[in-house]
Amino acid sequence: MSSQEQDAPRPDAESLARSVAEAAGLHRHEDGRVNLLKTAGGWQGIAESILPGLVFLVAYTATQSLPLALVLSLAPSVVFAIVRLVQRQRLTMALAGVVGVGISAWLAQSTGNASNYYVPGFFTNGAYLLALVISILVKWPLAGLLFGFLRNEGVHWRQDTVRYRRYAVATWVIIGIFALRLAVQLPLYFLGDAGLPALGTTRLIMGTPLYVLGLWLAWLLSRPAPAGESADGSGE
Repeated sequence: MSSQEQDAPRPDAESLARSVAEAAGLHRHEDGRVNLLKTAGGWQGIAESILPGLVFLVAYTATQSLPLALVLSLAPSVVFAIVRLVQRQRLTMALAGVVGVGISAWLAQSTGNASNYYVPGFFTNGAYLLALVISILVKWPLAGLLFGFLRNEGVHWRQDTVRYRRYAVATWVIIGIFALRLAVQLPLYFLGDAGLPALGTTRLIMGTPLYVLGLWLAWLLSRPAPAGESADGSGE
């Protein structure tokens, strides 16, 4: 078997690219650009990701009542799930939100520590960071699977050294998002109640807004070279 045949993308690899992109909820415009708003779940999806944490932070800061703040933080997730049910939309995102907030609320209530409301997020960020690093180590940078599918490249980019490097850089950008979250938020968590307002605020700011910004930057950095420009960007 020739080396070219060995390096040719397999159908299962193409299926993997499609599955990863769809699981990540990535969407594109008709002209092929990544649709950041739709990828974030639209305005409703953004609200679903932000409101529970915002309500918890405001309620706890105002009342210092952990049970009340936890109940109020669950309310938006339940309302959004009902709205999606009425609209006959997919409940996956809404139910995931209810479960996620529920776990956070249970952990905070069972320990009596309001800061523990944010602990599940640390594990989630750590898991994503680890998965992205592993994808680079095994030479399947995750940004390539995601964006390659959106750009109709499949996994053919792995046969192009320049495209591979660009997707590796794009993956490192996304890794940077999760690493930055942990670097900023973990010290605030260990401050206890004194760091709670800052922790809650940074969790909101560094949540969906930062993630979407990181995806946009990764998308730009991994763009194919314009027509007429050589692979190293020097032109013909």
